[in-house]
Amino acid sequence: MIIAVDGPTASGKGTIAKALATHYGLPFLDTGLLYRAVGFQVLQNCGDPDNPHDARKACDFPETVLNDLTLRSEAVGGLASRVSVHPEVRAALNKRQVDFAHQPGGALLDGRDIGTVIAPDADVKLFVTANAVIRAERRHGEMTGRGEDISLEAILVDILARDARDSSRTNAPLKPAADALLLDTGDLTIGGAVQAAIALVEAKLRRG
Repeated sequence: MIIAVDGPTASGKGTIAKALATHYGLPFLDTGLLYRAVGFQVLQNCGDPDNPHDARKACDFPETVLNDLTLRSEAVGGLASRVSVHPEVRAALNKRQVDFAHQPGGALLDGRDIGTVIAPDADVKLFVTANAVIRAERRHGEMTGRGEDISLEAILVDILARDARDSSRTNAPLKPAADALLLDTGDLTIGGAVQAAIALVEAKLRRG
């Protein structure tokens, strides 16, 4: 079984995806981490994330980079959004994701284009979303909880910019697959969102 979970930043898709992977016993891949690794590696190479050549070169990052906690920072998240607009970068990372999705027994992947590009044949496709202001408030709470000094306004500006880049890029834009199940987490707790996601998956599996 293949489950695809897509959606914008801070929508809750990562938390939901991990919970679903555990619930169904599926291997899990956070594909956004691959793009974060590329963005991070661009900086290590003293390159420009908006330059396609520099971004493509950074796709050859060492595997150890994936374990660097810096990848989870807001700054690296912004770099990931910038490098992901380059078709060269997406092409370099796509095979890795496709192979993971189609391993024996299936898998669960979360990202921006899993249901539309990486695994359009997925058994279940979820598109997780929430209002941009709510997503900014969530991210602000996470960051201030870690002791980071940043304003809610700055986070909202960044989220809106990421949404615009991700949704308007020519190659593999962020959008729900035609047959994706929509899950708005705006008014849901983490537990409520996970239970709602499981219910959607179960209903889809019953329908076949």
